[in-house]
Amino acid sequence: MVRRSVRGASNGMIPLLLLHAGNEYRRLERKPPVTAALLAANTLIYLRPAFLNHIIPPIDDVWFNAYLILNNYDLKRFFLSAFYHLSESHLFYNMLSLLWKGIQLESSMGSTEFASMIAVLLGLSQGITLLLAKSLLFFNYERAYYYEYAAGFSGVLFAMKVVLNSQSGSHSNIYGVPVPAKYAAWAELIIIQLLVPGVSFMGHLGGILAGLVYVHLKGSYRGPSPLTTTVKGFTAMLGWPLRSLMRFWRPRPRGISGRGRTGGSGPGVSERGVWRCRACTFDNSGWLSECEACGTRCSDDGLPSFESSSSDIALDEIRQRRIQRFDR
Repeated sequence: MVRRSVRGASNGMIPLLLLHAGNEYRRLERKPPVTAALLAANTLIYLRPAFLNHIIPPIDDVWFNAYLILNNYDLKRFFLSAFYHLSESHLFYNMLSLLWKGIQLESSMGSTEFASMIAVLLGLSQGITLLLAKSLLFFNYERAYYYEYAAGFSGVLFAMKVVLNSQSGSHSNIYGVPVPAKYAAWAELIIIQLLVPGVSFMGHLGGILAGLVYVHLKGSYRGPSPLTTTVKGFTAMLGWPLRSLMRFWRPRPRGISGRGRTGGSGPGVSERGVWRCRACTFDNSGWLSECEACGTRCSDDGLPSFESSSSDIALDEIRQRRIQRFDR
């Protein structure tokens, strides 16, 4: 998250971002769709193409401001402010971070669970930031976090970093300094606050705390989260018409001659007037008196009759019968 400032001029970083993202996705065998959708959404909102002007509200209507959110019950500011960025550099570095973290997390947990995690982290990070700003107001803290304007996806990114580091017991490299993975987000919070002017300390802190809450809840509850189950059900509902059409247009399997098929279990005449040869398991029409594949005759009870007294016919004999049958 970045505090309110004048939006910077274009400096050509968006084409570089798109080129980098395209190269990353090109080399991946499985393309993470949710990460790609988040990248596209953040970039489109920043670019504000003319055909989306009537859909995308201006940034002045969606700044994250604790006072306006609580006083006006403005949920638009609460949720949408995370997807707005103030400059190309702000968007560029946030989206690079999203690309790196999103590919790893979505590939490891699956797209549905990843999407539900992003939704939870968004709500938690914004909610915790709101509570922190309101709490500091009670202590008459000298910096007016309660009235501060901010925007950006970095709160969610800090939460994603905590989740990603919780899956690794190794060290993480923060600006060339090796740091234990569980402390990496805290180290990055301090370094960014010292080196980058104008960032929202409260938004980043809220993201870290949101990640810790998510990891704790995930560890204490082993089953799928209710939100994940809801997302899966919604996805299945949307995909049902497509699956139905695919089943309708799917070609039916055909047998050797187009009137039967091999394989299956029980012999005899079925309800559809088809009898199965015991010798070669080929399904024949009930109008035929002998197997179309191997020539074995069918008895009156629907079972094939064998000229040999043995219950099985040698494979070589079946092959010879088939050759003779189709050479007629």
